[in-house]
Amino acid sequence: MNLGESLLKNKQDWLNFLYRALYIAPPKVKVREQCKPGAGRVTMLSTRTSLALACAALIVTACGGNRQARDLAYVERPVEALYNAAADELDQRDYISAIELFNEVERQHPYSEWARRSTMMSAYASFRARRYDDAISTSQRYLSLNPAGQGAPYAHYLIALSYFQQIVDVGRDQKTTELARDALNDVVRRYPGTDYARDAEIKIDMVRDQLAGKDMEIGRWYLRRNQHLAAVNRFKTVVDEYETTSHVPEALYRLIESYVSLGLNDQAVAAASVLGYNYPNTRWYSDGYKLLDRYGIAEQAAARTNEQASLD
Repeated sequence: MNLGESLLKNKQDWLNFLYRALYIAPPKVKVREQCKPGAGRVTMLSTRTSLALACAALIVTACGGNRQARDLAYVERPVEALYNAAADELDQRDYISAIELFNEVERQHPYSEWARRSTMMSAYASFRARRYDDAISTSQRYLSLNPAGQGAPYAHYLIALSYFQQIVDVGRDQKTTELARDALNDVVRRYPGTDYARDAEIKIDMVRDQLAGKDMEIGRWYLRRNQHLAAVNRFKTVVDEYETTSHVPEALYRLIESYVSLGLNDQAVAAASVLGYNYPNTRWYSDGYKLLDRYGIAEQAAARTNEQASLD
């Protein structure tokens, strides 16, 4: 299902559309009536006419042979011509042209209802063009002018989604991942029970797993350099703050490694008992038991695990 096939035609419901293939997207609404007051009759603008108006306004400029940018010449046009041309460009997946034309709606008709809608459509087109910083700044601009507007839920969601799309592998800085987490949590807090919140909750789990993976990466680095206390702090963070992620069994095993290296056998037994109780069928428990056996404390860990099980 492509975007053009999924657009709503009822402009009163312009934010109720759900683009379910990947992302929740704002629907495009085409203007079908002349908006100028006093017009003697209602006229229809064809796609051909709209595109002709749009193309006539586009000029290609170059700077030093290295810069290519299209600037929209200021030619005053009816809002329906601009908006429909932008919507057509969006249908054709020419996101850069769509952004320019949606921005032109704002420039020429700044106080109209269609200007507000164009702001969000410009943000969405920026997102589809992978201009994530532009999508964030445009959505933030919409919220600054329309904090309680009809498009506010989607604006918050698009900001979170734009951060989410920029998450990098755990070997690199995770500042963007933290921004994505905060923005997704904001969506869940503001709009509980909505499609935006449900999708955000799924992505939050992915973000938490990513952040836990970063702590594991750093903890292993410390462990390889025999900096056991620093490693313990990282692994404990994973166990305490990201307890529902897939990294917890390994984090508990790494804690056992670190504690026995420091001579803290009681702490090693405690970590092993938690590992055995919660993840008894994992390779990490098996490896942890073998490690403790080499230090002669495996039976203590097994006894504590059985004790915990009997209390349940």
